[in-house]
Amino acid sequence: MNDADWRTWAEQMATGLALVDGELRLQWINPALAEWLQLGPRSAMGQSLGALLGDPDLLAHAGRVLDEQLPVQWRGVVLNAGHGAEMRVDMALQPYQQGLLLLEVHALAEPTLANSPLSATLRGFAHEVKNPLAGLRGAAQLLQRRVEGEDLQALAGLIIDEADRLTALANRLLNHDGAARLGAVNIHHLLQHLTDLLQAEPSPPQLHGDYDPSVPDLLGDADRLQQILLNLVRNAAEAGARTLTFRTRVEHGVRLGERVLRMALRLDVIDDGAGVPPALRETLFQPLVSGRADGTGLGLALSREIAHDHGGDLRHASRDGETVFSLYLPLERPHD
Repeated sequence: MNDADWRTWAEQMATGLALVDGELRLQWINPALAEWLQLGPRSAMGQSLGALLGDPDLLAHAGRVLDEQLPVQWRGVVLNAGHGAEMRVDMALQPYQQGLLLLEVHALAEPTLANSPLSATLRGFAHEVKNPLAGLRGAAQLLQRRVEGEDLQALAGLIIDEADRLTALANRLLNHDGAARLGAVNIHHLLQHLTDLLQAEPSPPQLHGDYDPSVPDLLGDADRLQQILLNLVRNAAEAGARTLTFRTRVEHGVRLGERVLRMALRLDVIDDGAGVPPALRETLFQPLVSGRADGTGLGLALSREIAHDHGGDLRHASRDGETVFSLYLPLERPHD
């Protein structure tokens, strides 16, 4: 990978990256590190690494990297950010090329994070997945620029869009921003995007749409609702489904616990896979419950949590040869 391609890839990374010269001054910084340090990429140029590290012992270790051409790592050090702020990080410094050093910074979660096992597991997953997503996005960008043909460029665009969506979800988990970001959502647009993703796969299932055209836009978080749909279709594929049907309806007087929704969307995802084993049906939406040996048991738990965040619910029904997951979401009209 040449230097230009490397920088394109590095600029997409969620890991903080910088290049440091022989005088231990910043010569380049990627957007992730610039954001953490509250610096503009240009204003960071020429700043001393010592001003960021604070601890002179660490700076001495950094000098040894130049002299001995050996990498060093620091765990749990304090990095000086802008406006007097500090952040705890893991850092690594190693020789790069032409007298430059590569600085790699991983921000550490604060100990005040929420204590639920599911939330902690999801945040750990979010932290681990961000760098592969960034690499995937960077590779898709390079492909999009180099391939010929609108179809191949559109497929690369799908990869970029999904990487961006998942990165946004991961950022919100890591930054404690668990609240849904609400806006007008056309559920049929989400289903069309999902259909495009499925049809791009090597052996997609047969897809059928049974849509009610009178369904109005709903108030929701499009990224999170898309995640529910992806979880449901992935589960269906893993259960051996050959056919998937998406059905939308408007229902009135839907009871959700103690509440009754005057008007709600019911979105059914119907598949002909093996279905849910009877022994799991009562605990299906609980965290860490899975019918597969390699399953995490987080997908349905997270999906129902997202539905609840929207004031709705996710339900399941199985019949011979047919499994149905029904997503209920409130529908609001302007005059409601």
